Parts: sequence; structure tokens; C-alpha cells
Amino acid sequence: MLVSDKHQTLHSTQIAAPAEVVYGIVADVTRWPQFFAPNVHVEHLEQGEGFERIRIWATANGEVKNWISRRELVPGKLTVTFRQEVSRAPIASMGGTWVVTPVDERTSLLELHHDFTVVDNDAAGVEWVNTALDRNSEAELAGIKDIAEQADALDELMFTFDDTVHVEGSGADVFDFLNRADLWPERLPHVARMELTEDEPGVQVMAMDTRTADGSVHTTESVRVVFGEDRIVYKQTTVPGLMTAHTGRWTLVPAGTGVEVTSRHTVIIKASAVEKILGTGKTVADARAYIHQALSTNSTTTLRHARDFAEGRRG
Repeated sequence: MLVSDKHQTLHSTQIAAPAEVVYGIVADVTRWPQFFAPNVHVEHLEQGEGFERIRIWATANGEVKNWISRRELVPGKLTVTFRQEVSRAPIASMGGTWVVTPVDERTSLLELHHDFTVVDNDAAGVEWVNTALDRNSEAELAGIKDIAEQADALDELMFTFDDTVHVEGSGADVFDFLNRADLWPERLPHVARMELTEDEPGVQVMAMDTRTADGSVHTTESVRVVFGEDRIVYKQTTVPGLMTAHTGRWTLVPAGTGVEVTSRHTVIIKASAVEKILGTGKTVADARAYIHQALSTNSTTTLRHARDFAEGRRG
């Protein structure tokens, strides 16, 4: 296998936020799916003093890719260096560094350096990687800039909640109901349309029309990652107008002779859209209540139908 010469890229942005705030966002990968448009899910594989190994699922040029990276974090220098352990074709190797530089007390420069090689000296592969890096890096930088510049309001804009239902049935049957989202239009009253593809086992790309309690229909697109038979995580890659981000997960935990099934949602509200969508005078608090009710109603409906499905099979 021939590998091309090393290619290098640099993407940067100036951010109206202190360098420590910006570095904190770069360093905390657990919130990347909410902050960065391309990132679907991040799993910690190993953590130690100044380093971590993570597995990332992200979109690149319309495809869902996943890889394992090792990151070296140096808070004193405001840098995070990363290197893919095993890359996916056309990439042969990939690494780089996040660098945060203070401009003044309230302003910082964020730079994202990449270096990469491609398989077989393929010019088309180089073009594919450059295109993906341009698109994803610009999206990630924009996400960091947006979050950092409204960091003081983030506690109000971002929230998480759970809905849990006990099922006196088999966890495998509950999982089957949740996993077979392609059958949801037949099984769930609030799902009007579903298109689902699973080109790679365990990675599902979905487009869905959902009815809310007020009768409106929202179109969303999502990527789901399926882990075993007890957890499904997802990210909406196209969200309703009131949100800038929506991620979630379904988890199953044995409980007595059945299982506890939980739906978790994490949402970031788009503050500029609140009055446009909900009406003059409406606030972020109103948006939180509206979104919470809409999502909770639909997820609880799904959980109850999953319960009825599993308990019916046991019965």
C-alpha cells in the first residue's frame, strides 16, 4: 500500500470569549455532539493524566464515519493534540492540534491544525479529505464560537430530561421495538413517515415526520448508533426551528422480572427563534416548557407502545 505525502490544513476563527472558556469546550468531548454539527456521538475508551482515548462517530461529506483517537491535553498551554489510531479509507493517517491563543481578556484566537495522508497517493482521496475537513472544521469552529460567546446563557439554553417506563416483559422485545424504527409508522401514532437506511450494521440514518400534541408536523433527520441490546444513542442532524441541537438515547436496565426503559433528551434552544416561533413576549423558559412537553409526549408514547409490545409477547 502506497501512502501519499503528508498534507496540512489550518482553520481558525476569532472568538469573543476568554481563552479558558474556549479551551474548556475543546477539552470536554462529552458535549461535542451538542456543540459540533458533524459529531454524532463520542465514547470514552480510556482516560488518564493528560490523555484520553475516544471513539467518535461523525458525518463527513454526507457519510457517517467512526474512528478511535488518542488526545493529549495540556491546559497550561491551551492545546489539545489528537491522532487517529486506526483511520478509515481514503484516510491513511490523520492528526492535528487545537490551539487557543488569548488576544485579550475577552477575546481569543482558536486554530485547528490537521495533517493527513491518503491511501495509494489517490488525488481523489486527497480532494475528499480536504472537502470533509473544510466542511467539518468550519462547522466545529462555528459551533465553538457560538457556544463560547453565549456561555453565560448556556445553563438556561441547554437542558436534559428523562422519561422512564417499567416493562414487565423481555428486554430483547423492547429493544426490537426501539431498534426497528423502520416499522414505527405502523406502530406509533405520532410517526407519520420514516425513511431508514443501515448501510453499516448498528449505524442508522433516519428521516422522520413527527406529529406533536398541537397537531403540527416536524421533519427531522437523525443518525443513530446501536450498542448491543441495551442502548441506542442518536443525534438529530436536522432539528426543528426552536433548537440548535438535540441528542438523545434509549437505555434498558433489568429491574425485577422486567426492565426499566429510559428515554433521555438533551436540547439546546435557539434563543433568536423563540419569539418568531412561539410569539411576541415568549421567553426561553417558555421554549423549554414547550420543547420538554413535545419531546416528552412523543417519547413517552413510544415507551408505552414498546411496553405493550413486549408485555403482549410475554403474555
